[in-house]
Amino acid sequence: MDPESVARATRVPHGGTTDESVLDFSANTNSVRPAGVEDVYADALTASTRYPDDDYGDFRAAASDYVDCDADSVVPTAGGLEALRLAFEVTLTPGDSALVPEPSFSEYDREIRLQGADPVAVGHDEILDVDPEPHEVAVVCTPNNPTGELADPDRLRAFASRCRDADTVLVVDEAFLDFTDAPSLAGEPGVVVARSLTKMFGLPGIRAGFAVATGDLGDRLAVARRSWSLSTPAARVGAFCMRQTAFVEDTRTRVARERARIAESVSEQFDVSPSDAPYLLFDVGDRDVDSVVEAARERGVAIRDATTFPTLDSHVRVAVKRPEENDELLRALADV
Repeated sequence: MDPESVARATRVPHGGTTDESVLDFSANTNSVRPAGVEDVYADALTASTRYPDDDYGDFRAAASDYVDCDADSVVPTAGGLEALRLAFEVTLTPGDSALVPEPSFSEYDREIRLQGADPVAVGHDEILDVDPEPHEVAVVCTPNNPTGELADPDRLRAFASRCRDADTVLVVDEAFLDFTDAPSLAGEPGVVVARSLTKMFGLPGIRAGFAVATGDLGDRLAVARRSWSLSTPAARVGAFCMRQTAFVEDTRTRVARERARIAESVSEQFDVSPSDAPYLLFDVGDRDVDSVVEAARERGVAIRDATTFPTLDSHVRVAVKRPEENDELLRALADV
C-alpha cells in the first residue's frame, strides 16, 4: 500500500443500516440463513480460545467444491472485499493503471488508489470489449453491482484470454454469482476470483470470503495473506454454509421469482434495470432521490440511494428479500 495515497484517501458510502426499526433493503444480503448455522457458530465460539489453524483445510475443501477449483488455489479472506484488496496489493504499484467498470462497486476505485495506482473507468457494459494491454489489472463484476446484469460467460472467458495475452491480471468479483447458475471463473490462469459468503448466506457480520488464483499469482496471494485471516467462527460457519446445496438452490429460485414480481409491480412507477442479482436498480425519473429514500424510510423501509455510484443521478437500489418483506417494500414505494 502506498503511504502517500493513503493520506489522500477517503471512505466510500455503502448500503446497510444498524437501525433495527426498519426493514433493510439497502444491503443486498439474504434474509434467510441455513438451518443449523447457530449451532456451528456456538461450537466455533467455544473453540475460539485458541488461534485457528492457519491452513484452513476444511474451509478450503468446502470452497473448492463450491466453485469447482483446486483447494490449493483457495486463499481464505475476511470477506470478499479483503480478497479484492489482497488482489490489488500483489498486482499494483504506484503509477500502474487498472480498468474498472462504471457504475459499479465503489471500493474498486478506492482500493486501487490506495496502492498508488490509477483506476480507468469504462462503462460496465463495455469493459469486455476494451483492449486490456495498457493496464496492469482489469476488474469485472458479475453480476454487476448496482445494475445487476450477469456478464456473458463466453465473452468473459474470451476477455480473460485477451488479458493473459496482454499480461494483464483479471480480477473478477463474483460476490453475487452464487445467486445465478453461471459458472465461476475460479482456477482460470491469470485470473483472481473474489468471492463473498455473506450475501448468499445472510451473514455480513461474519466477514467470510476467499480469493482463488493459480500459478505464480496464486503463490503471491498465499504469501501476502494475513495470518489467521479468518476467525474460527467465520471459517467453520463458512465451510458449513458452502455445503448447504439445497439452501442455495432454494434461495436462487425464491430470489428469481420475487425479483420478477417486484419488477413487474413497480414497472409503471419506475424504470427498472434488468437484473440477474438479488437486487434491482430503479430510475426514479424526475422525482427527488432523497425524497424517495426518506418517504420509504418513514414507511419503515430503508432503500439505497444509488446516486453515490458514478454516472447515476436519479436512481435507487433495492434488495430482493422474502415475499412478506417484499410486500412491505411495495407498500412503502406505492405512493412515493
